Amino acid sequence: MTAAITTEKLTKMYGQQRGIVNLALEVTRGEVFGFLGPNGAGKTTTIRVLLDLIRPTSGSVRILGLDSQADSLRIRGQVGYLPGEYTLYSHLSGAETVLFFGNLRGGVDENYVHELGERLGFDFSRKAGDLSTGNKRKLGLIQAFMHRPELIILDEPTSGLDPLVQREFYEMVDEARAAGQTVFLSSHVLPEVQRVCDRVAFVRDGELVAVEDVAELAERAIRHVEIEFAAPVPATVFAGLPGVSEARGEGAFLRFTVTGHLDSVVKKAAEYEVVTLSSHEPDLEDLFLTYYGAGKNDAA
Repeated sequence: MTAAITTEKLTKMYGQQRGIVNLALEVTRGEVFGFLGPNGAGKTTTIRVLLDLIRPTSGSVRILGLDSQADSLRIRGQVGYLPGEYTLYSHLSGAETVLFFGNLRGGVDENYVHELGERLGFDFSRKAGDLSTGNKRKLGLIQAFMHRPELIILDEPTSGLDPLVQREFYEMVDEARAAGQTVFLSSHVLPEVQRVCDRVAFVRDGELVAVEDVAELAERAIRHVEIEFAAPVPATVFAGLPGVSEARGEGAFLRFTVTGHLDSVVKKAAEYEVVTLSSHEPDLEDLFLTYYGAGKNDAA
């Protein structure tokens, strides 16, 4: 079976400014693939090139086995797409917007459209120009999923969504995977990618840094842990545990860093009376610095 997305030496330059450089990706059909990087890393540029919205400077793209340029129209019939900046016709209602996009596709299942609306809590009667950022995002997700496409490409899909709607979106992605659809999802939010993706590509300064299985990310995750005990506990008790570093005590509080799973830490803490325990994952910038070293400043 052909891959859902294949790129070879894909490069896009904006004059002297880089967009992406020599990007080589292969996304397997039926997987949820995360495309992760800081703002300005080249994620949106990559997506626009994949969809033939802009042309590459060099290199090639195949989508669902088809050439991204020669077969552009055919590809778009098999793809659902949510752009990072979702522009709507302000005078159309949500229902009219969905009807417009549905007609362009030759019709869609209206029952499924309304099911998606109910799940996301979207009011189809409101004019697009009156929608909040979050509600515009909901409408964008509906039009991306409503025709059950083979490939769904989402650029920062949860931006502006409240936590309950985010959870519903994650379930929609899980269901798409179970149905054999492929999801390509760009994000700069590490926990989101860890929640829904099978594999993730890291990009920085327009270049591919690494492709990882999400399960392996959990093995390498770095967490900042703080435990409050009922009475002081020496830092040395935790300092020798697997993955623990930078253990330090301050009264009844212990703070340290853990690489990998927390199992040994939790079991050791259970030997004492714990008042509170918190674990904080690093943000994306910390992850890049820890895994791949400091990079250059990111451009657009």
